[in-house]
Amino acid sequence: MHSFSGLLVAVALAVSVKAQTTLSPVWGQCGGTGWTGPTACATGSVCTKLNDAHFQCVPGTATTAPSSPSTTSSAPAPTSSCQIPAPSAGKLRFAGVNIAGFDFGCSTDGTCSASGAWPPLTQYYGNDGEGQMQHFVKDDGFNVFRLPVGWQYLTDGVLGGTIDEDNFEEYDALVQACLNTGASCIIDIHNYARWNGKIIGQGGPTNEQFAELWSSVAAKYANNSKIIFGVMNEPHDVPDINLWAESVQAAVTAIRKAGATSQIILLPGNNWTSAETFISNGSGAALMKVTNPDGSTTNLVFDVHKYLDSDNSGTHEECVTNNIDNAWAPLAEWLRCNGRQAFNTETGGGNVASCQQFMCEQVAFQNANSDVFLGYVGWAAGNFYQGYALGEVPTYSNGQWVDTSLVSSCLAPNARK
Repeated sequence: MHSFSGLLVAVALAVSVKAQTTLSPVWGQCGGTGWTGPTACATGSVCTKLNDAHFQCVPGTATTAPSSPSTTSSAPAPTSSCQIPAPSAGKLRFAGVNIAGFDFGCSTDGTCSASGAWPPLTQYYGNDGEGQMQHFVKDDGFNVFRLPVGWQYLTDGVLGGTIDEDNFEEYDALVQACLNTGASCIIDIHNYARWNGKIIGQGGPTNEQFAELWSSVAAKYANNSKIIFGVMNEPHDVPDINLWAESVQAAVTAIRKAGATSQIILLPGNNWTSAETFISNGSGAALMKVTNPDGSTTNLVFDVHKYLDSDNSGTHEECVTNNIDNAWAPLAEWLRCNGRQAFNTETGGGNVASCQQFMCEQVAFQNANSDVFLGYVGWAAGNFYQGYALGEVPTYSNGQWVDTSLVSSCLAPNARK
């Protein structure tokens, strides 16, 4: 009996030692409120506090958290100089939120009902999008908002038609509310590379019609450096990526010729602008050919999206990945090798623990690679209802805004100070 008790003690001690010396990998969690996992990091990373709820192993010179054993394991050395972030990396230029409403009534086949749009402004009986944005800037440190809108809404359902001034006045009210916060504002045409089911430049609207839309929109904001032009939301199932690049080129040329000569223009690839398949599906190579009228690529930035749920659809509350190994690390290397940048203009997850973990890891990686990633924009606030699975709509009570848990723990820049 005594010998058996001794064996149990030995086993317990062995298990305890193993738990204490297990190392969290680079970008893995290493601490935070309620955390019971490893607090030591693999060689080449240091346990860094992002906020009270989440500590993470971020690349650096230290190898362990102060309270952890010194045992470490070697992390693989970079195999390419393109894997190494520039010394200036470490702080993203942009962090923001999508303010949805003008895209309501749009389907993924590019069918948009102009009457389905719902302006996220109180004067049009929507949510207080203006108040949301003011809070996001003042209290959270966000500095960019993406303002999706349907093509059909802008032209009142007429393909090839001119901008409908009454509809545009309402959309511009949201743009001006955004600009009044001091933030940058992304004009996002939310049509999935289509008009009523037919693909731009490939059986649907002509490149000339697409260019005319962008010429009209760009002319209205040509002199405002805070405007960013999002050429198209989430092209998908586009048969010919090179023809799509020609459509994007038509939009870029139209924007520049309308007088918007220096603002950022976002170039979207195929497969819902997936960051994971941007290289493999040929989007990167095709869009590399898109240039400004003078032949340069200045401020032409690749537009990519990435959700963290099981099928990358952004429809599930739980998150299962930080997307680093499968998407962000390969894309960072490719961008660096090609001297280009990308902007993650849609990402998000539920207000649950799994998303707080994985989103914090994704944001930390993008911060550490900010030489090639401009920033991220969470999906979504604006006119979404309380309880929406991926909702980032803050609640307002007794004169104060209260953020969702994902915003307050991971997405808000002020949460990471």
